[in-house]
Amino acid sequence: MDTKQIEYILKIADEGSVTKAAEKLFITQSALSQQLQKLEKELGAPLFVRSKSEWTLTPEGKVYVENAREMLRIKQKTYTMIADMVNTHKGYLSVGMTPGRGSDMFAYVYPRFHDLYPEFTIEPRELSVRQQQDEIRRGELDIGFVTLTDQQRTIDEYIDLFREEIYLALPEEYPIDPKFLSGNDPYPVIPLSLVQYEPFVMMYKESTIRKLVDQIFRDAGFAPTVLFETSSNTTILSMIRARLACGLIPYHYVKKHPKGVKFYRLPFHPTWKVCVTYQKNSYLSNAAKDFIQLVNEYWNHGK
Repeated sequence: MDTKQIEYILKIADEGSVTKAAEKLFITQSALSQQLQKLEKELGAPLFVRSKSEWTLTPEGKVYVENAREMLRIKQKTYTMIADMVNTHKGYLSVGMTPGRGSDMFAYVYPRFHDLYPEFTIEPRELSVRQQQDEIRRGELDIGFVTLTDQQRTIDEYIDLFREEIYLALPEEYPIDPKFLSGNDPYPVIPLSLVQYEPFVMMYKESTIRKLVDQIFRDAGFAPTVLFETSSNTTILSMIRARLACGLIPYHYVKKHPKGVKFYRLPFHPTWKVCVTYQKNSYLSNAAKDFIQLVNEYWNHGK
């Protein structure tokens, strides 16, 4: 079986269009259509229901795609296992990371990984958690570093790196009752209800932290006034610094001590997890394991 042909068909299925798939594959639409027609003739069944708006899989197409993905997984697993057996330090590793924290992590890890594997090619990809999960499922990403709750995991494999606390962020000059500020704690504990009448800047609804943040407000007993939604924690901090709103921020951004912002812990100490994920039943290469170990060192170094 031609694995290149398999990749072509899977790309059509993922894109829902021959035109879009051809663009992503850097081949002509006619060449891709010929490959599809050749396979459908061989199988004796159409794989797609054609329409102007979107191509969808037929029942036969769904069977083909499900098994084709498994074939590619077996091929990749076989090649990776043999490469580890012969102890080659040549290869390729695609790594997903979330915007914001991902660039900091990669800047620390990559030089150290390059010292261990100077002939290895690393492809860093800045993607949302859901984009990483989709690409892991399709076999288009080797490992992904994600932040989520247990309820947001897919059927793929996850390795917990650590728990990260979520903090309340307020403008530096925001008045807080002195009774909450006794002691030397740099992050005093205050109830979220103290700011229930203030506007909040929130991460967008599709982000993994948004469900956690929404639950935090439900637990606090009120629905916040949402001034602005964004895909960036940096934007949230900028708007808080400008005294426009309050926000809820993961500890990664707290520990950088941004100017103009004060941070407070919440009484129930809400957390989510920083994890590495990879495709279910796939083989984790020695290079991938070493990359993960270096990421662990980075997080421990930064705590």
